[in-house]
Amino acid sequence: MPTHHAAWMINHAGGRSGRIVDYGRTYVVRPKGRHLATIVWLHGLGDNGASWSQLLDSLPLPNIKWICPTAATRPVAAFGGFPCTAWFDVEDTSIDGRDDIEGLDASAAHIANLLSSEPSDEHVSAVKLGIGGFSMGATVALHSVACYAHGKFTSGIPYPITLNAVISLSGWLPCSRTLRSKMESSHIATRRAASLPILLCHGRADEVVTYRNGERSAEILRSSGFSYLSFKPYNGYSSANTTPENSKLSPLPRSIN
Repeated sequence: MPTHHAAWMINHAGGRSGRIVDYGRTYVVRPKGRHLATIVWLHGLGDNGASWSQLLDSLPLPNIKWICPTAATRPVAAFGGFPCTAWFDVEDTSIDGRDDIEGLDASAAHIANLLSSEPSDEHVSAVKLGIGGFSMGATVALHSVACYAHGKFTSGIPYPITLNAVISLSGWLPCSRTLRSKMESSHIATRRAASLPILLCHGRADEVVTYRNGERSAEILRSSGFSYLSFKPYNGYSSANTTPENSKLSPLPRSIN
């Protein structure tokens, strides 16, 4: 259960509306070896945390604890307002689409709250903290990148954790039009950006979030100061079928493991 302060942060991070966001069940995959890292993994549109927790549990990564939350059920503009699990409202899965900043901030706050109880830098048994995701989940992970670098959510509420790695599978960068100017206005943000490992992976045949969106996301992040970034293309992959890229998940968190 979130604390009163955490609940306030989640419900208000997105702005002045203060809308209540009722997230679904969270699934946890415990490390089978020594606990060295915790990664929150975010599912795609219409999915849930259960399916990804089963996959992640099968990977040969014994030192990672995986936290797989489930997004709230909300009306989604891309589906004509039909409700489904979504981290934010979306009309177009594109870097040029409208950004639901309140939804992005609220989900980023929920994720930060899940990680805030993990042993961090000030603890003797500190673990590294990461965020990863698929498709729309990857977009929230990349939004968290900007929040961490700036030290605050878009609403101005302080970002409460230190990130050590971010993984994006078939996602797109939100708020891309303003990222570079915001980064250039802060020396602290520039320093944090340069030291944060980021891995973007994208399928060349992706028809849901096109490959060019992945490429442009990497280009904008790099030009905004996120120099510790790798972009990995895959052939013959589509967001409609996660199987090919799932087989590539095993090496992805090595920078945090």
